[in-house]
This record gives sequence, C-alpha cells and structure tokens, in this order.
Amino acid sequence: MAPLFDTSTLLAFGLTAAALVAAPGPGQALVLTRTLQGGTRSGLLTAFGLEIGTAVHTLAAALGLSAILATSATAFAAVKYLGAAYLVFLGVRTLRSRAAAAEPGADADAASRTPTGHLLAHATMTGILNPKVALFFLAFLPQFVNPARGHAFLQFILLGAAFAALGCLGDGLLAVVAGRARGRLMAGSRWTAWRERITGTVLIGLGVRVALQSRH
Repeated sequence: MAPLFDTSTLLAFGLTAAALVAAPGPGQALVLTRTLQGGTRSGLLTAFGLEIGTAVHTLAAALGLSAILATSATAFAAVKYLGAAYLVFLGVRTLRSRAAAAEPGADADAASRTPTGHLLAHATMTGILNPKVALFFLAFLPQFVNPARGHAFLQFILLGAAFAALGCLGDGLLAVVAGRARGRLMAGSRWTAWRERITGTVLIGLGVRVALQSRH
C-alpha cells in the first residue's frame, strides 16, 4: 500500500509549519505572559493547552465543521465574540487580583501554584474560541492532503498532530527561556507590582484583537 504522504509533501509541510510556529503571534504572547506570571510550569501548561485547542480545530477541519465558520457570518461572529469576552474576562480578573497581590504579606508566587487543570482549561478554551484558527486550518491543511492516496481523514489528523507537536515544542522552548529570565526579574522589587498588571493588559489586548479580526 502506498504511503499517505510523499517526501516532497512532508518536506513542504514541515518547513511551512516550522515557519508558522516560529512567527510571533497571540499564542506566543499568551505563553510568555503566563510564564512571567507563574513561572515555567505555567508557560508549559499554557503551551500544551493551546495545542489541545489545535487538535480540536484539526478534528473540526477534518470533519468539515470549520466550513460552517467560513460560510456563516453569524457563526463566526458568535465564536469570535465569545472568545474575545473570555480573554477580556481573564484579563480583568487578573488586574483585579493585582491589588491583593501587592498587599503586605501576600504570596508573590501564588500564581506559580495555580492548579494544573485551571491553566490547561484556560489555554484550551483560548485556543478553541478563536475562529481565525479554525479558518486557518481549513485553508492550510487541505493543501497537503492528497485524496488520491486514500484515508483523507487520517491525513488531516496526522498533519494536525504534527503541527500541534511543533507548536508545543516551539512554545515550550519559549516558556523555558522566559522562565529562566523570570528568575532574574523576580529579584527586582518592582516585579511583583507589575506582574499582574502586564498579564491582565496582555489578556485584554488579545481579547480586543480577537474581537476585531475578520474572516478574511
């Protein structure tokens, strides 16, 4: 039986995917922000959660569900504003917690002990509730799927899994590097006061970005 992918297709996909993963974007901004807020663990969990969202979009594209977002302005707007509201909510909540964190005796590193489930859930929801990602996968993955080789659904899944793995690797590396830098930043007396402010502002900014994006 012929393989699902030929060498040239895999090479083209790998190079394109690597370039896309390396390009700065909202995902990297979120990973960086969470790392500076809670440490390397928070950044790695955020990276993994975002790629769970990638897996969901891959499955949706393979099943053709992403086409609904591409053709229905109402569906696109509903998912877009829901995702934007979620990010803004997280940002506002973080800004409101800044005052408590700045109080004498407050635990400056409490964010580093945020439950694993919460970090994964937040990142996964952020990844899923971004319709632009759904449309991207609908347009990107089919370029490397060859129905003539059979098992088109499996080709979608494998390509999406490979993209998610590259994304997790790239964002994980960013989290590790930022986590080491955070250790030096924590030595500064001003960091605790600014940490939650930066995090909240970035989350709100990402929410506004999602709200303003169009289908095209």
